[in-house]
Amino acid sequence: MKLGAFSVSLTVKDIHKSKAFYEDLGFQVLGGEITQNWLIMKNDGCVIGLFQGMFEKNILTFNPGWSQNAENLHSFTDIRDLQKQLKAKGMTMLTEADESTVGPASFTIEDPDGNPILVDQHV
Repeated sequence: MKLGAFSVSLTVKDIHKSKAFYEDLGFQVLGGEITQNWLIMKNDGCVIGLFQGMFEKNILTFNPGWSQNAENLHSFTDIRDLQKQLKAKGMTMLTEADESTVGPASFTIEDPDGNPILVDQHV
């Protein structure tokens, strides 16, 4: 199963302080909008998202259709197909993608320890 680009979405208290901290670790802004309280940052192959006031917990994030540089891929497994595969394995969905649509969509699951996992397709 190919889930797409991986990142960790971090819930932060002060996005400006967090941005400065991760820049000190060598991360650079890849995308996002700090005035909207979210940034995507990258250091080599490691991608993190900083989100202020949007989530309660840190989230493991997968993006079908994207490379690790947030570039659209020509070939990938659509999120609705991934969702069907996981549901067939008995996985419980916290949120679901509408399987009658095409294009951008997302679903959310939790691992056995309650860690949220967001699968978020942008293309």
